[in-house]
Amino acid sequence: MSEDVILIQKNQGIATLTLNRPKALNAISSELSERLSLAFREIQEDRETRVAIVAGNGRAFCAGMDLKELGSGGPASRGDKIGNPLDAAMRDFEGPIIAAVGGFAVTAGFELALAADVIVASTEAQFVDSHARVGILPGWGLAVKLPQLIGIVRAKSVSLTGNPIDAETAERWGLVSQVVSPHDLMPTCEALARDMLSCDPDILVQYKELIDRCFGMTVSEALPYETAIATESARNISADRIAERREDVQNRNRSKSS
Repeated sequence: MSEDVILIQKNQGIATLTLNRPKALNAISSELSERLSLAFREIQEDRETRVAIVAGNGRAFCAGMDLKELGSGGPASRGDKIGNPLDAAMRDFEGPIIAAVGGFAVTAGFELALAADVIVASTEAQFVDSHARVGILPGWGLAVKLPQLIGIVRAKSVSLTGNPIDAETAERWGLVSQVVSPHDLMPTCEALARDMLSCDPDILVQYKELIDRCFGMTVSEALPYETAIATESARNISADRIAERREDVQNRNRSKSS
């Protein structure tokens, strides 16, 4: 019996989804895409899971689309039809998604990382957009998201050459939140996830959506929207609940400093 291409581990509100095709550098086959989509649908239905971590088994995070399927005319040759359901499943997951990039994130693998809310990289990570070199165009948001994150000039220098972005450069450009040693990658992501779990559950979901919706808006567009959402949210929060949450935060800060 073949191994599952997606490993799912749940632990106290955190679901770790690991791409498990190490011999193929975790390339996205139709099976892997379908299983990862189903995994996100599953953890969205599991109300105890509030944060997801996506990682890759082996020396690559994800090496892109499965070139064997791509060249055979199989399902992976229709990359847009594979990427879009997976992207939709990730967008439908209400909690934060952390990408733990511990090696190569190439083309569709780069897009998979960009579909997360936060990217944490190991010192061995490299981000590569090889669409132009392979002779295909992106269909999973890379041409939109990358310029927004690192600027259009840098994005063009990456996408129109196929040259890699190393971890240090990715951090300097604001593509990743932090760079850690390979040994510390998963513990760092898990600690970040636990910090997220310490937030108010409802506000965590609402705040993520608010940031996503405001991103790309002008300040004059975003401020009225933010005010309207905050006002509506405040109507559902009691003074006692705020006091309780404030005490939780203070206790957590005390435990961290002790």
